[in-house]
Amino acid sequence: MYDARFLPSLTDVRARDWDALHDGRNPFVAHAFLHGLESQGCLRRDWGWTPHHLTLWEGDTLVAAAPGYLKDNSHGEFVFDHAWAHAYARYGLDYYPKWLCAVPYSPITGPRLLAQDAAHRKALLTAVRDEVLRLGLSSAHVNFHAEDEDDAFASDWLPRIDVQYHWRNPGHWRDFDGFLADFDHKHRKNIRQERAKVQRAGVVIRTVHGDEATAADLEAMFGFYLRTFQDYGNSPALTLPFLQHLAQTMPRQLVMFLADHDGRTIAGALCLRGHDTLYGRYWGAEAPLPGLHFETCYYQGIAYCLREGLARFEPGAQGEHKIARGFLPAWVRSRHWIADPEFAGALAHWCDEESQAVRRYARTLQSHSPFKQQDRA
Repeated sequence: MYDARFLPSLTDVRARDWDALHDGRNPFVAHAFLHGLESQGCLRRDWGWTPHHLTLWEGDTLVAAAPGYLKDNSHGEFVFDHAWAHAYARYGLDYYPKWLCAVPYSPITGPRLLAQDAAHRKALLTAVRDEVLRLGLSSAHVNFHAEDEDDAFASDWLPRIDVQYHWRNPGHWRDFDGFLADFDHKHRKNIRQERAKVQRAGVVIRTVHGDEATAADLEAMFGFYLRTFQDYGNSPALTLPFLQHLAQTMPRQLVMFLADHDGRTIAGALCLRGHDTLYGRYWGAEAPLPGLHFETCYYQGIAYCLREGLARFEPGAQGEHKIARGFLPAWVRSRHWIADPEFAGALAHWCDEESQAVRRYARTLQSHSPFKQQDRA
């Protein structure tokens, strides 16, 4: 019934056709974002990223799609399978290349099987398995998929879970003081002290959307991004043209919190805005002022959500320190189809044990909630 085509670039799909397949609530699956990564030099084959997007067609009509890549490594994915690759190597088998359905460099939950109904989602997954076998790949992976896509996966797609830390407005917080009112005394005092340090230092935070950003603002934010990657010894993947592209093509979805001090911009956090969620992505600073990281990356984002009526703030992967600032554990998901039946069976047991360990860990984290006891349920 469907014609499955794997495309080497999103240039081969009209933006309006791609974007008609999703509801527009998540900016990371927008054609502008994904194609921008390709066209602005963020995806390189020598870094392991080769676009291989799945599309389903009925005649000349695009009816479903999944952003996909052939991967020669597992960098930039945030779902760690290095142990799997090592196990394959010990048995003389090649784990790479593999096929990955994901948003590059973005541990953000969102739709991955872009389709209007369950039948099209299942057809996408059938086409994925066929392509893995045709190319002789080891596996296919769908990272950070939305919870409502779970039903599309058959039992041979191994499930994995992990924990991130998300801020959610229960509905009664109207401003930052209202948010803090639900904290216990110790944690509320700590946050007020952290924010006061930034104020006393004379730092002024600007909220800048893409259509409000000057060339200097974008260059400053890109410089902070580079500095953070250099500080950790990592290679930065994004480019200044990509940031400029976002400002032009997604002008109100790009949100930056820029910290000014003594007449110059010294720090910044880069976010993207969805329909009801703010997504924190990158941060950097050239001056290590006390409290500046928490103010720029977390408190400004929370305040923005409260002003704008957004229900959630997802500030990125990892970081137990976020719990004390009102970000509580939340599940993230991935699915994995392994071509070799013996490895699939062994990894099924591994995934089950991992899941049990993650759930125990999450229960422990819940006990560290900063909110008053009556609010912890």
